[in-house]
Amino acid sequence: MKKTTVGELLNIFKTHHWLCTDSRNVLPGSIFFALKGDNFNGNVFALKALENGASYAVIDEDDKYIDNRTLLVDNVLESLQSLASLYRSQLRIPIIGITGTNGKTTTKELIATALSVRFNTIATKGNLNNHIGVPLTLLSIKPDTEIAVIEMGANHPGEIAELCKIARPSHGIITNIGKAHLEGFGGFEGVIRTKRELYEYLNKNGGTVFVNSGNKLLMDLSQNSYRVTYGCQNSDTIAGKPTTDENGLLGIELNKPHNYIFTTHLAGEYNFENVMAAMCIAAHFRVETEKSIEAISAYIPGMNRSQVLKTSRNTLILDAYNANPSSMKAAIGNFLKLNASQKAIILGDMFELGNESAFEHQQVIDLIKDLPDLRIYTAGPRFYEVVADGGNIKKFRTTGDLGIELSNNPPSGHTILVKGSRGMKLETITGLL
Repeated sequence: MKKTTVGELLNIFKTHHWLCTDSRNVLPGSIFFALKGDNFNGNVFALKALENGASYAVIDEDDKYIDNRTLLVDNVLESLQSLASLYRSQLRIPIIGITGTNGKTTTKELIATALSVRFNTIATKGNLNNHIGVPLTLLSIKPDTEIAVIEMGANHPGEIAELCKIARPSHGIITNIGKAHLEGFGGFEGVIRTKRELYEYLNKNGGTVFVNSGNKLLMDLSQNSYRVTYGCQNSDTIAGKPTTDENGLLGIELNKPHNYIFTTHLAGEYNFENVMAAMCIAAHFRVETEKSIEAISAYIPGMNRSQVLKTSRNTLILDAYNANPSSMKAAIGNFLKLNASQKAIILGDMFELGNESAFEHQQVIDLIKDLPDLRIYTAGPRFYEVVADGGNIKKFRTTGDLGIELSNNPPSGHTILVKGSRGMKLETITGLL
């Protein structure tokens, strides 16, 4: 049985420009890629995908061959990646790669928002930033696309380098480097080495990096790069300082290239660097400063990221899409600065910290345990093990247990920070607040 080459896949793709990896969500005329995972085998659903309207199904198991609508390859995932890489090689548009420990999805959204003022821009949807999401994003680029923003995530060494081989970015940004996925990286040094792979790729291929001039680690790592800086007064392009209003929303006092004051819908001064990065990249591609400010000011975050929500009883700062030690500490530090008469913090466990998990959870608790006017709730077994009984902290083993407490004793008149890893599903208890 003849195998389908990547060149043949590309020719088919050019006339069937829609891809899908879920047989339940097939678009008419699309190409179904039968990916495999730990708990599923897409080959089994090839026939269903064709019945649901797919024109082709790419498979890698001979016994699942149906007819000439099934395209047999050695490995479906590798074929998807090779197709994306070959398609990318034919594109003549800027590709901006973005990675980092914190803020990469928000920064990606802000960059795309600012660039869209002038260009037909495409960006990674949600956080589809892995070895599957990056190829799918590249293959969603249309002939009229003028610029693309590709988010790259990693939880093991070498992953950013592999994603760069597929996406071939012409420009890049590392938002920051902090403690996350320590279990997979083998420690903080592993995080640094992996994130640095984006700079290394761009250095070898004549690319441009955008760097926060106030981040010494990133400035040191990029010293041999062709770079454009942002953030502080000594930056190349955009500089300013953050402010916070009474609701916890970020404001910017811009002083370079000229003075300008504006507000955003983002919670927390920790988003200042993300806004500056977006404005820097927009300016590099000659988007007028006023236009990018207007676009960023109108941007409303979603997906439980940096959101300020008003309920009938409280004001919530919801940042529960993800959490790691650096983002947790930044969110708490910003929250403690707020001028609110009554405050409460709800914290959910941080995941994938390996042997450092207990230490990092204890470090977070140490920041707030001696603040008697602050109501504190924790959810999850990791916090439960390090939190002492009594005092101003109530601890719960699960988010469900926390929900029972909030149902029985709901806070009122509080400004409440809700922060935790996505797996804790803290967004499910916001209706009780």
